[in-house]
Amino acid sequence: MMTLKELYAVLDQLEAGQLPPAERLAAFIEACAPELFAGIAPSNAEELRRSFLAEAGLPVDEAESGAGQSAEELPELSGEERIALREELFRRARNRAQEHFGRRIYVRGLIEISNFCRQNCRYCGIRCGNAQVERYRLTPEQILECCEHGYSLGFRTFVMQGGEDGWFTDERLVSLLREMKSRWPDCAVTLSVGEKSEASYRRLREAGADRFLLRHESADAEHYSLLHPAAQTWESRKACLKSLKACGFQTGAGFMIGSPWQTTASIVKDLQFLYELKPEMVGMGPFIPHAQTPFADFPAGSVERTLVMLSIVRLLLPAAMLPATTALGTAAGDGRERGILAGANVLMPNLSPKEARDRYRLYNNKLSEGAECADNVNALKARIRAIGYEIVVDRGDFQPL
Repeated sequence: MMTLKELYAVLDQLEAGQLPPAERLAAFIEACAPELFAGIAPSNAEELRRSFLAEAGLPVDEAESGAGQSAEELPELSGEERIALREELFRRARNRAQEHFGRRIYVRGLIEISNFCRQNCRYCGIRCGNAQVERYRLTPEQILECCEHGYSLGFRTFVMQGGEDGWFTDERLVSLLREMKSRWPDCAVTLSVGEKSEASYRRLREAGADRFLLRHESADAEHYSLLHPAAQTWESRKACLKSLKACGFQTGAGFMIGSPWQTTASIVKDLQFLYELKPEMVGMGPFIPHAQTPFADFPAGSVERTLVMLSIVRLLLPAAMLPATTALGTAAGDGRERGILAGANVLMPNLSPKEARDRYRLYNNKLSEGAECADNVNALKARIRAIGYEIVVDRGDFQPL
């Protein structure tokens, strides 16, 4: 059984940038944030789990979903002790971020270029199997107009995010990238358009793309197979991330906290993978269900555990760019602020046209107005200033220690 003193020793290891043994790291996560989910799984959860495992050709065991935490037995912590441990984690992560970035918060202008997608991820509202989506696709001219507007607002990074839309061929993306770099040479461009071949990634890098976001979603192969159909594999996702690194991209990985059937043991695998990959960016937010997916009735992920993950990743990867994500802001009204106070240093207001923001619904109730809208960046600046930080006009490139 781990003592409270031993839990603080795990925190000391994390602060030193060391990855603790799996069982001890799992116990520390459980001690800080014991709740994976914000509710109860639906009655058919086990039936779905068995069906998805069978589809993937994996053995279907009799274990209940959510079992197998692989954490050492914990002492009986009082509520005050648990809160104190979690707050000390946040404090150390916040200090680590301030050592490297000061109190500067970087903003990226998000442009959601298309909600067409060839993939069928079970958690995603724009999955190809959702026939109720009102599809759209921005033209290159519309994307450039978004950049022009964003530049006038002070954005120096543009993030082109979309489903895996076949219309956006390598040739079209290359042409668009070259035009963006010609018009705004002082800006960084990030792509988030899914899995491609290494040859495609190399072409996009040579055309001027600086960064690429591709969340790994789960480093536990079995859990990955529960979140995706059999045609999508963890090995393929892992290979794409390694290709992005090989092509010289500032590479972003990441995962949802509290996705269906996630365990603390699988989260530890995510942390081990991130520690090995050392991505320049890590995007994490709570799972939020979408009404038109197989996970419609599953509970959302825990906000507290999401904040704990942000802090742990900040300590393990102190120079990484960590966004306080839209999902975190959707799950909690003060989610962005709490994310920053847990070690995040990036915000991504939305530059997309309103009709696109309204249709790019990855999950229920996704924020698209208010401080989430780039036009309201001054209101966002005021909110961030109120917690002692400052939004800066800067590309916000990764700077290694």
